[in-house]
Amino acid sequence: MKREAAAAVGTAWIGLSGDNWHKLCREMPEDWASTAAARAFFQEWFRPYKVLGLEGSEGLFTGYFEAELTGSRRRQSSLQVPVYRVPRDHVTVDLGQFDRKLKGKRIVGRVVGRNLVPYYKRGSIDDGALKGQGLELIWADDTLDLFLLHIQGSGRVSLRDGSVMRVGFAGHNGHLYRSIGRALIRRGELHPGQASWPHIRQWVESHPEEARVLLAENPRYIFFRQMDGKGPIGAHGVELTPGRSLAVDRRYIPFGAPVWLSTQWPAEPSRPLERLMVAQDTGAAIKGPVRGDFFWGYGKEALRLAGKMKSRGVYFVLLPKSAY
Repeated sequence: MKREAAAAVGTAWIGLSGDNWHKLCREMPEDWASTAAARAFFQEWFRPYKVLGLEGSEGLFTGYFEAELTGSRRRQSSLQVPVYRVPRDHVTVDLGQFDRKLKGKRIVGRVVGRNLVPYYKRGSIDDGALKGQGLELIWADDTLDLFLLHIQGSGRVSLRDGSVMRVGFAGHNGHLYRSIGRALIRRGELHPGQASWPHIRQWVESHPEEARVLLAENPRYIFFRQMDGKGPIGAHGVELTPGRSLAVDRRYIPFGAPVWLSTQWPAEPSRPLERLMVAQDTGAAIKGPVRGDFFWGYGKEALRLAGKMKSRGVYFVLLPKSAY
């Protein structure tokens, strides 16, 4: 635990300080001798609290994974899709510095004359609003793979020289996330329950002339940076662990807190999925006290599970006994 003893490390709903974590972190072994030993440690040092929302204790748990692109550091005939760094005219404003009631709220924009205006939406960026500024981190070969990278927030790029580059979230354009799956359902192109990634990709590939218009339905755009390390880095600043890292709404659940999740396996409502996880990430679509995104890892199976996961469930946040 690197935070000072008096430092606030909780949320507006869960008051915690660094001191609440220091002793138990010192007592935590680097390697567990057995599952029983791990269970005994958590029972000794933590107390579980069931998380409740306005609609009760049950909420939605979806899945995400580490996306994959094929790309190059240099533009080539088959690599025409740019993955952008944060633009130089990109401005983030902490509204809490202007009004204490707005603490924690931020807006993103760009300066035009003497005014701060909203940043470009996805449609404008895809139409070339950032072209010619030298912002290309890499060039990819597939627009849909890039769109999926935007949704996941991190991924790996298989470069043409045989090496692998990891990229992670560096910023966004300030616009809210909108589901293109829901857009297709509203249009009557997909039936409810069909808005999984395989169905969306199939529709887009069958309607290439309409793809750009559909993708622009989600105005949110993500900018990336090159990442070091063996795995994707979550919003908590640590490597994510497949099957153990959970994205949460950090307004309610503090990063680093253990969470006991009780839900069902993707598309298998009769198969329980119950395990200890750690709150290590967040996401634009993860809103509310009882809402989580389960990190499945990398590869085709991770993509399949993440795409199918829309499970109802509950969770308990484990807090240090010394705090309450």
